[in-house]
Amino acid sequence: MPDIPPLELREIEAGVVLKVSVQTKASRNEATGIHDGALKLRLTAPPIEGAANAACLTFLAQLFHVQKRRLRIIRGHRSRQKWVQIEGVTRGMIFQQLKRLDVF
Repeated sequence: MPDIPPLELREIEAGVVLKVSVQTKASRNEATGIHDGALKLRLTAPPIEGAANAACLTFLAQLFHVQKRRLRIIRGHRSRQKWVQIEGVTRGMIFQQLKRLDVF
């Protein structure tokens, strides 16, 4: 079994908090792996007027099969590095989905 890169992810009572690194203006939306402890996302949205933040939440909601209203950015609104809270999921569910999508 290959080594899994460390992902900064902590469980809280409501769900999990996940570190995310966002690259904007990409050719398509995708999760490309783990970089510096963060789930690396490439998003088509530009980094203006909250478009990238909205795209980040929409993409993660689809990726982890949760309603978008269960996600919120708790830190990093104006940064590439963000901390996203996802309600109603566990650490195991996140890892299982990322393995299924071959992100590791």
